[in-house]
Amino acid sequence: MSLFGALRLGSNALQANQIAMQVVGQNIANSNTPGYIREETVLMPAPAVRMGNLVLGLGVRVDAVVQKIDRFLEERLRGAVSEQISTETQESAYSQLEQLVGEFTDTDISTAMTRFFNSISEVLNQPENVSARNLAVLNARTLTQRINALAREVNQLRSDLNQRVWGVADEINRLSGEIRDLNVQIVEIEASAVSNSEAVGLRDQRQVALEKLAKLLDIRVREQDAGGVTVYAGGDFLVSEGIQHQVAVSVSGDRGLAAASLRFVDSDAAVTPSGGELHGLTVARDQILGGFLDRLDDFAATLAFEFNKVFSSGQGLHGYTTATSEAFGIAANKPLDQAGLLFAPVNGSFQVLLHDTKSRTTRTVDVQVHLLGDGQDTTLEDVVEALNRTGAISAQITADGRLSLVSPSATEQFAFANDTSGVLAALGINTLFTGSTALDLGIHPAIASDPAKFAASRGGIGVDTRNAVMLAQFTDRPIASHNGESITTIYDRLVAETAQGSTVTHAAADSARAFEQTLRGQKLAISGVNVDEEAINMLAIQKAFQASARYIGVVNQLLDTLLSI
Repeated sequence: MSLFGALRLGSNALQANQIAMQVVGQNIANSNTPGYIREETVLMPAPAVRMGNLVLGLGVRVDAVVQKIDRFLEERLRGAVSEQISTETQESAYSQLEQLVGEFTDTDISTAMTRFFNSISEVLNQPENVSARNLAVLNARTLTQRINALAREVNQLRSDLNQRVWGVADEINRLSGEIRDLNVQIVEIEASAVSNSEAVGLRDQRQVALEKLAKLLDIRVREQDAGGVTVYAGGDFLVSEGIQHQVAVSVSGDRGLAAASLRFVDSDAAVTPSGGELHGLTVARDQILGGFLDRLDDFAATLAFEFNKVFSSGQGLHGYTTATSEAFGIAANKPLDQAGLLFAPVNGSFQVLLHDTKSRTTRTVDVQVHLLGDGQDTTLEDVVEALNRTGAISAQITADGRLSLVSPSATEQFAFANDTSGVLAALGINTLFTGSTALDLGIHPAIASDPAKFAASRGGIGVDTRNAVMLAQFTDRPIASHNGESITTIYDRLVAETAQGSTVTHAAADSARAFEQTLRGQKLAISGVNVDEEAINMLAIQKAFQASARYIGVVNQLLDTLLSI
């Protein structure tokens, strides 16, 4: 090899070390840049030349500038990020739900129930005092209002989470579009490169976009030979190199909410995430909050129907002259257990007490409710006919499908007793509570406007307080439809399940956070910039550069000597 070849060798060394120094400077400059992946200079021996029988190298060349990245670790980290965001979203929902339930405060439902049933005990102590009955009605209203308020607030929280799904859809489309554009640029740059260098800056941007996308929903990423990536979400892909598949929001009714979900625009396939914010939002909205509302509705319906079954067999200080069922739209000619009532009556009977206030006499009429499924089942029309046969009540079915009862004169009152069928509670006649869900639970207007009708007696109008005794003990009364649990146990279980779910989700979120931090630490060890390590590399490159410069100086002196001969 000639001295000119030696100069070329030294020049190659200077150029390689200059590029390596530039890469070190790039790393140090971006040591605190979020998402930056450490770059590395790949050096290779320069092509050799033959000189006689010898093969001599031409020094070093820069083969590529590449990122220090573990793609398998990156995939695991994106999965951990998706899991973390999903569990944290659920954790937040549970935290807000527990605040709304507000147990162990003066405004919780348990306290309102206790005050209501304690006020019924006051009716026992002062049966002739209408004020005591009025207090019981007011406390009942407070209880229903607390239940209503909790249902409204949980529904509002569901609505807020649902609204966030729309924002997630927009962000998914934005990020997948950004990844598509970066794919195109990366493929173009790397395809035209004379070396194996990567489009490192653009790849950094794509890694950041992929992690942001993983926060929204779980994804799988596969890099193609040309440098572009394919991003899968479920069984379909969001991005395939230069092609983007957008998502759109579709809505469907779910417990009174226009629940939003995502579908792929091109295939109309549902987006079914198992991680990320989208997954956390749907689980929180549908399972955590939706499930809580289902159980709260069940509690409210059970409280209303089971309490009303006891209440409707009692009598107040005076009877009714008019009464209209709260239930409406009743199919008049169908068996009562198939007539569209919110609560189904059973085979049994009830009594109508016909009281003449002038003569102070009471006549009792039995009304059979036949519901054995033998073709002879009682309909609302049958009930109307039976009541009209008493001659003391005018019964009819209104245009909106309600049962209406009217006494022929103000001196003739009626009351009800001994309902073994539950038909009075199902119809909403002589009941305290109205409604069948946590949102619409309320107080019967007949009782609210006239607390004297609060049914404390069981032996006749204003006779005793035996029904009040049963009502006061209702909290411990086993309920057959709930495997013998009491209403207190049903509500306590609702609160306990919420607390238990919150504890489990909090533990899962803590675990997900710890796992994500572990993987991120491993990533930083591989892809992060260690300034001390870069400083050591810089010194080594500096020495190599200086040695190469001295080598060129020596060769140059040799050339001068040769030329001076």
